[in-house]
Amino acid sequence: MNEKEYDRLLKIETGGTWEWLYQSLHYNRYEATPYDAIDHLFEEYELKRTDGVVDFGCGKGRLVFYIHHRFHARATGIEINGQLYQEALENQARYLKKKKRADNAVRFECCPAEEYDIEKEENKFYFFNPFSVQIFMRVVHHILRSVEEHQRPVDLILYYPTAEYIQFLDMYTSFQLLKEVKIPELYEKNENERFLVFRYEG
Repeated sequence: MNEKEYDRLLKIETGGTWEWLYQSLHYNRYEATPYDAIDHLFEEYELKRTDGVVDFGCGKGRLVFYIHHRFHARATGIEINGQLYQEALENQARYLKKKKRADNAVRFECCPAEEYDIEKEENKFYFFNPFSVQIFMRVVHHILRSVEEHQRPVDLILYYPTAEYIQFLDMYTSFQLLKEVKIPELYEKNENERFLVFRYEG
């Protein structure tokens, strides 16, 4: 399926890009992860229904809806931009109407990523370069603090990973690279077209 067909299946609208009205030093533009890339990720990386996934910088919520639809897992989108957050809520209303039932396993919060309180059930954290490495560091520290309080393995899933994110995880945390998933054809032209999954065993 192409992008529009996938959106139509889920009854959502997540295409396009969104630039900040005022240039931000710490927050990057919105661009949804391509469905084709997401498909490839989950051919090699399995989620369980009991997992709790958080998408930092979720934009209009594409990954959140995809995960809930395919795996029936709990998924939360964190978005700082009020306009994108409202579009995510509109998508949520259409998606749940399609499901013909209320479901609190799909939810969104409008707040800075570094202020989100990690819940003990959440164990998978997704990043498509939503913000600077400085904010990424603070978010990762919050995740690790949650693990100290409630011991569990956690994974960080990075799409199109930056050298700064990787260097921070390698040098200053106990996360270990678990898996690399290259996007066929695209990776041959651009080595950033891949997912890296880092795991902390807790």
